[in-house]
Amino acid sequence: MENRKKVAFYTLGCKLNFSETSTIARNFNDEGFDRVDFEEIADIYVINTCSVTENADKQFKQVVKKAMKLNEKAFVAAVGCYAQLKPEELAAVDGVDLVLGATEKFKITDYIHDLSKNDMGEVHSCEIAEADFYVGSYSIGDRTRAFLKVQDGCDYKCTYCTIPLARGISRSDALENVLQNAKEISTQNIKEIVLTGVNIGDYGKGEFGNKKHEHTFLDLVQALDKVEGIERLRISSIEPNLLKNETIDFVSKSRTFVPHFHIPLQSGSNDILKLMKRRYLREVYTERVNKIREVMPHACIGVDVIVGFPGETDEHFLETYHFLNEMDISYLHVFTYSERDNTEAANMPGIVPANVRAKRSKMLRGLSVKKRRAFYESQIGTNRTVLFESENKEGYIHGFTENYVKVKTPWNPELVNTLHEINLTKIDEDGSVRLEFLNKLAEA
Repeated sequence: MENRKKVAFYTLGCKLNFSETSTIARNFNDEGFDRVDFEEIADIYVINTCSVTENADKQFKQVVKKAMKLNEKAFVAAVGCYAQLKPEELAAVDGVDLVLGATEKFKITDYIHDLSKNDMGEVHSCEIAEADFYVGSYSIGDRTRAFLKVQDGCDYKCTYCTIPLARGISRSDALENVLQNAKEISTQNIKEIVLTGVNIGDYGKGEFGNKKHEHTFLDLVQALDKVEGIERLRISSIEPNLLKNETIDFVSKSRTFVPHFHIPLQSGSNDILKLMKRRYLREVYTERVNKIREVMPHACIGVDVIVGFPGETDEHFLETYHFLNEMDISYLHVFTYSERDNTEAANMPGIVPANVRAKRSKMLRGLSVKKRRAFYESQIGTNRTVLFESENKEGYIHGFTENYVKVKTPWNPELVNTLHEINLTKIDEDGSVRLEFLNKLAEA
């Protein structure tokens, strides 16, 4: 038998990238390649890039270096968002042989006829207007959960964001495809599916390759709730203006959707929201949180926030801080604003000094710790369901409740990828929550 070529993958960035890497990996498998770990020697290294933060640029160079160290003759391909935005820059990185933009990345196996190293990276990237077709994907990264992509691209023009430039217009997978992918996942003993996309609340748009709209996000959620064999469905991140009351009501009564919402806010100041060209004001955000609390008092609510946006004064920042402090939310993801080329915000006046950005970020991260602690404390004494992960961390197994409380109990391999009814007993010194099993079986 001929020696099969080996391919390894490295993913930077979001859950959507992870689901797309998995799909690309399956294509390699179909072409007769064996997938190996990125730490191993491979013939091809594929790096799925991200353009959201400055760090992603630096990380890319480090990852290429790592691949070259493992096998200096390996063929290195860069795909994904950064590859679409700055293809020449990536192609110039020492060791890179191929750069594929938004439309080409799923056809990568067509480009790898000749695995000899190039002196200079070869670029195939389209005008982003051509990224108007949809490629469905899902990832099975661990045995416990899968990321299912339902939508791609974005029609919003937030002034700080490069994603529309990197991923093109908003478009969706056909409902029957999403359901088919969900069924495939359910046959693999995976207990939880996380829905991902660039702007998933926009689901339905571009389902037919044009702006025609047959289904909505609510239709998607209702249809997925009926798929047999899936225990849990989680909505990853959804814009506040697209999270409708009907969806919140449906989730509160649903069979599989868990009471966990991640809703980007970005700023608690209406002045800054307008500069960012967000499509809502803070009052809408308050309404959404109040609605969730009304029908699911125990829900976990996560918030994205950006600090140091151009024009953000101390007053604006304190407005955000107090707004979040007073709101009944569970944790924050804090992003420090970084200038991106070809965005409106990069040319805006009122640049916030780096040390001020860092200080604001630190304050909000401290607030997040306080919020998470308060949320966990509110859950002590309640009965929940936990899905255990697969790792043994210092003699403990961790898992998450349906409302995203991180729990731990002494390691027992039989608990991996199983669901259990538990009572939350106390917060451990590492911040996770200890538990008692309600089914005696698990203790045996």
